[in-house]
Amino acid sequence: LRTDIQPVSDFRSNAAAVLKQLRESGRPMVLTQRGRGAAVLLDIEVYEALVEELETLRDVSAARADLAAGRSMSNEEARKRLQARQR
Repeated sequence: LRTDIQPVSDFRSNAAAVLKQLRESGRPMVLTQRGRGAAVLLDIEVYEALVEELETLRDVSAARADLAAGRSMSNEEARKRLQARQR
């Protein structure tokens, strides 16, 4: 973890090397300012995977809430409604 924390000033002077490290390791980089965490850098592929996972989890949570509230239907009912729309 020690190599994944850098002061902002080091990042500024070594940005290309830090970006290469992000791509190769897939691990986030914590940037510090005055000894405190200031930002987190992520490789774009890692970021996109996290966003996709979050969206999936939100969809699952919404579906579970719909089921708990009784807002659901059988596969047969859904099929009938879709067929009716196509007519």
